[in-house]
Amino acid sequence: MIVIPAIDLKEGRCVRLEQGLMDKDTVYSDDPAGQALSWQEQGGELLHIVDLDGAFAGVPRNREAIRAIVEAVSMPTELGGGIRDLATIEAYLELGVSRVILGTVAKENPALVAEACRLFPGQIVVGIDAKDGLVAVRGWADVTEKLATEMAKEMEGFGVEAIIYTDIARDGMMQGPNIEATRQLAEAISVPVIASGGVSSLDDIARLMTVEASGVTGVITGKAIYTGSLDLREAVTLTRRGR
Repeated sequence: MIVIPAIDLKEGRCVRLEQGLMDKDTVYSDDPAGQALSWQEQGGELLHIVDLDGAFAGVPRNREAIRAIVEAVSMPTELGGGIRDLATIEAYLELGVSRVILGTVAKENPALVAEACRLFPGQIVVGIDAKDGLVAVRGWADVTEKLATEMAKEMEGFGVEAIIYTDIARDGMMQGPNIEATRQLAEAISVPVIASGGVSSLDDIARLMTVEASGVTGVITGKAIYTGSLDLREAVTLTRRGR
């Protein structure tokens, strides 16, 4: 399992939200590229980037900040937020992003995911955000009636590279990840699952490592490494020791 530092972009700056609410944001850096380089220097092996403005607008909004990040680091990057068509996917991959994350569009237009997986094999990841086991879309503003496990199985059939699973209730609250829900999702499919939401300490990382055998191959952390409640170097060292 690897530890994946996150950079959430809002108006070109690094922020963190509470439970996905745009009006509950905290700005941590005005220099996204510098922040990305810092996470790389502390042992990050993959960088998770979210265009928050794009997620709500449905179109890319932080392209220049994303370009600067990609040019600054040598570690691979994954990007989500406002990616709703093949042209945007291709543009970001050409920009140097390693793989793109499809969220809302994966629920609303599954055929696009299937086509994207065909055209860009190994570079398509689907983000499944859930509340009480149900899929949420449009920047978490709408909770659907579709089960997260049901959607994960559908995406697996298309050939996605991985599933990022976020428990909305935990995200940005630093109350610990939903281990059980993450394990259940990972055991329902054969593609790798990346856990997201609620990680606040080294103990949370250790607890997630207990379900690694279920198919949980990574964990995304944002607020905890910004506030210092989790030391990225220590987290990376812990997971490497288990490999």
